[in-house]
Amino acid sequence: MVVKIIEEECVACGACADVCPEDAITVDDVAVVDADKCIDCLACIDECPSDAITE
Repeated sequence: MVVKIIEEECVACGACADVCPEDAITVDDVAVVDADKCIDCLACIDECPSDAITE
């Protein structure tokens, strides 16, 4: 299972990318998760200030 970004809620702050141990998240206008790299550690969910990431 890969985490999902709720694009309407994402403020592109980059906090999720900063805590991702696999560099699976990139941020431009919104965060994007690379499913091939994501290990489902869920660190990004706890870090997101706008609750824009779900399982």
